[in-house]
Amino acid sequence: MNFEIKGWCPGALRPMASGDGLVLRIRTRNGRLEPGQAQAIADLSWSLGNGMMDLTSRANLQLRGLDARGHGKATAALARLGLLDDSPEAEARRNVILSPFAPQDGAAWQAAEAIARAMTAPDAPQVPGKFGFAVDADPPVLAGTPADIRLRPQAEGWLILPDGGDWALTARHAAQAAGRAVELARWFTQGGVRDGRGRMRDHLRRSPAAPPGAIPLPPSLLSKYPCDRAAGPASADPAGPGPAPNGWLLGFAFGQITARQLTEAAALGPLRLTPWRALLIEGASRPQIGGAILDPSDPLLRVHACTGAPGCPQALADVRALARRLAPHLAPGRSLHVSGCAKGCAHQGAASATLVATGPDRFDLIRDGRPGDPAGLAGLAPDRIPPLLR
Repeated sequence: MNFEIKGWCPGALRPMASGDGLVLRIRTRNGRLEPGQAQAIADLSWSLGNGMMDLTSRANLQLRGLDARGHGKATAALARLGLLDDSPEAEARRNVILSPFAPQDGAAWQAAEAIARAMTAPDAPQVPGKFGFAVDADPPVLAGTPADIRLRPQAEGWLILPDGGDWALTARHAAQAAGRAVELARWFTQGGVRDGRGRMRDHLRRSPAAPPGAIPLPPSLLSKYPCDRAAGPASADPAGPGPAPNGWLLGFAFGQITARQLTEAAALGPLRLTPWRALLIEGASRPQIGGAILDPSDPLLRVHACTGAPGCPQALADVRALARRLAPHLAPGRSLHVSGCAKGCAHQGAASATLVATGPDRFDLIRDGRPGDPAGLAGLAPDRIPPLLR
């Protein structure tokens, strides 16, 4: 199956063309939006886009359906809101996920801000476009979130963890942790970037030697951050939707949120974007947002599906429509990934069942694997799939 790997993610200054127009990704500061900012973004989606937005696995928010003129107006508005970087390069390097439960202005918040400042400075390490950081708080919840460098608080100080490594760096306080994380990114660029691309896990597979000052990863963390380069990190997503330490988590099928839903959420308080494609409303208690998922047992929360056709020009099928039909047939505790092509953009990890479109109404089934793994069954028509999910 042919598809194009871009090697970069869309931004606000560098949007990506899709089947429904330009996709503009807003990288909010520490994943937080004030109510006025969120309302303004909803207005942009209504007036310049198609009213549909994506909550991404990098805790960003994407506007969809813009044209070139609309993109120019949107970036001008985002600049007024304080949500625009100085250049596409700085925007791409400011790829920092903060725990949505981290207190504002607390230690983890400050560490994430320090990394963002350093990575947008003129002398920042020239990391590839998808290279990113994850800054956890206490209790930690980001072990299952894709990142090249993770910062995790411990009883005394911080651990700085490279993805795919069996070692860590240590720091006494948040500022030092941020500095060492940026220096670790600089160390990575000395041998981990090839043709403008590269990830920490792949680099450590080729060159496992640790930098000076590294210590062996504590055994208690090896299961959460495995050094097995063939495996992804163990999932540590919090239970949700439901109450959170600082508000309430709302789920959205496939991370898709409408301008109306964002408006309703903004009326209830500041918002935190999460890497679980959920939305946290600070200070809220069981908010009622039309179409949002409130039930943590809803099977749609265990289903991943990309934009699919016709929204994505590379997708071969309308996978979200199929995913909605299949969700009620999914056995408890099992996960499903329906992908419009073999890239698997919606979910990089393994799923109990992965369906990869090979045509408008034909799918290959992969058990306990990822798109690109060998298929157990090929060329399935949609009506043959439900019994296979039970």
